[in-house]
Amino acid sequence: MKLTCILVDDEPPAIRLLEKYVERIPFLEKLAVFSDSLKALEFLNATSVDVIFLDIQMPQLTGLQLSKILPESTKVIFTTAYPDFALEGFDLNATDYLLKPIAFERFYKAVSKLSPENKTASAPVSPATDYLFIKTDGKNKFSKIFLDDILYVEALQNYVSIHKVNDTVITHSSLKNILDLLPANDFIQIHRSYAVAVKQIDTTDSFSVFIKKKELPLGNTYKDAFFKRIGDV
Repeated sequence: MKLTCILVDDEPPAIRLLEKYVERIPFLEKLAVFSDSLKALEFLNATSVDVIFLDIQMPQLTGLQLSKILPESTKVIFTTAYPDFALEGFDLNATDYLLKPIAFERFYKAVSKLSPENKTASAPVSPATDYLFIKTDGKNKFSKIFLDDILYVEALQNYVSIHKVNDTVITHSSLKNILDLLPANDFIQIHRSYAVAVKQIDTTDSFSVFIKKKELPLGNTYKDAFFKRIGDV
């Protein structure tokens, strides 16, 4: 059994990426694509759809406004470049909230929540890319970051610092959002403010994790999962 879906976004590159992702998911069937939210609403009034991938910043009718008038049976996965709308999106019972640029592994994790076979969301359909793009300022500038270069990630209030081998990238986001973009097999949270690349760990004890002479705190809440994880390496 397949889930029918439509894509609603006024940015052609975003639509093309989502189309490629949908094609890689065996239980999704794309019915239509819209760059106009009003035309999408007209289609939805005449056609039943299981899932809508919905951009928030749309002309005429925003994604949030459109989601409020959809039938309860239609699940919504928001796709946006703006993390500020996340709380309101989840208040509307959205299935998930994907921040652009969307990595395939993160996309798969979201749609797996709706899978007819209830597949786990921990593994992608096919290997994820070895890099991601992170928005680094308010002018739609994105930095390409290779996963192998990441040492650890640090939360700083409304920002996240991604510490790499040779430099640091800062983005307006949350630690949870960044972790959702990273492969779970390679990264693990060790503290409410820190997550590390497992293969970059030099040493550890009951209180700290050391990476390239940097001492990071190991929180009590994360110790059991952390030691189980490194014991499985």
